[in-house]
Amino acid sequence: MYQRIGAGAFKKDLTNTLELATHLGDPHKKFKSIHVAGTNGKGSTSHMIASILHEAGFKVGLYTSPHLKDFRERIKINGREIPEENVIGFIEKNQGFLSSHKLSFFEMTVGMSFDYFAREQVDIAVIEVGLGGRLDSTNIITPILSVITNIGLDHVEMLGGTLAEIAGEKAGIIKEGIPVVIGERSEETSPVFIATAALNNAEITFAEEEFIADYNSDLKGDYQKKNIQTVITAVKKLQKDWNISEADIINGLQKVKENTGLRGRWDLIGEQPKIICDTAHNAEGLQWVMKQLQKEQYDRLFIVLGVVNDKDLEKILPLFPVDATYFFTRPDVPRGLDAEILKEKATKFYLRGEVRSTVTEALNAAKNEAGKSDLIYVGGSTFTVAEII
Repeated sequence: MYQRIGAGAFKKDLTNTLELATHLGDPHKKFKSIHVAGTNGKGSTSHMIASILHEAGFKVGLYTSPHLKDFRERIKINGREIPEENVIGFIEKNQGFLSSHKLSFFEMTVGMSFDYFAREQVDIAVIEVGLGGRLDSTNIITPILSVITNIGLDHVEMLGGTLAEIAGEKAGIIKEGIPVVIGERSEETSPVFIATAALNNAEITFAEEEFIADYNSDLKGDYQKKNIQTVITAVKKLQKDWNISEADIINGLQKVKENTGLRGRWDLIGEQPKIICDTAHNAEGLQWVMKQLQKEQYDRLFIVLGVVNDKDLEKILPLFPVDATYFFTRPDVPRGLDAEILKEKATKFYLRGEVRSTVTEALNAAKNEAGKSDLIYVGGSTFTVAEII
């Protein structure tokens, strides 16, 4: 299970997923889909697109990962999580096949989501890539539109050590004759996307080059502006064949949380002191979030920080402010990095503070020390955020 143990659970092979799909009667061929990949922003982008389609009156499936509190967050229709009995029923019905074929947690989950969407006869499903693209279990679908938000140096041990190599893996979701929207153009990655699109006779559009009016969303943070640009560009492509009005776009962007249940993106979870959490966990994502943090007004800043053990601390720790008081902790998953090690590494970058054994203890310690006009930021990992939401 990648969410818990990391790279050891990543399978660079679609054989199992294809065999499971055949066993289930190829459910992924029974509904239309949009495929979303990228290093950062693919979760927010997927939820925004789903919210807009929901506002347009469609029955919308949404598959995302990882979850924060409940496994069923991964599989939703119009914002409602898959019922518990459906999860249990799927496993009971297919247990023999799942066991004999030694399917991974993610492969089973993808099969479950496709089966559920097909049975519930969704009009369309927004499918977020789990990791990479080319060999991700979701990549058995032929969508009506592919979306790649951006490329950053994350999961390099599995996807490649250069931006071009990682772009090559993400570009694996580009299908024959299917239009693709790329969120950002860069010197290193654009040639990869252009070449792959040409090879597949796929129309390619770079969102950041499109003129898009200024839209607002209930997902706060300046870093969402790029995601919104990508979302609007994608929706404009859909409008050729789908009845989506300007009002649907405006309302969909304003009601993302209400329509989809998304949490953990510049999420305000407390006042006096203000407490904000965010799931950003790689250099590119944290760069944007730290810029956002600088715009906040406060007397003192407290940071509850917990990370997993495969993070490149040399790249992410320099992004954090030195004028904050830190509470270092360890998220409660096997991949969690020991808080003492995190503190030791952080000291090299002049980040100073105390160690707490759990995320909850760390947050409580920050609350006890903070005044009403102070700010507490909680982050470093999806798992750190999950424990306090």
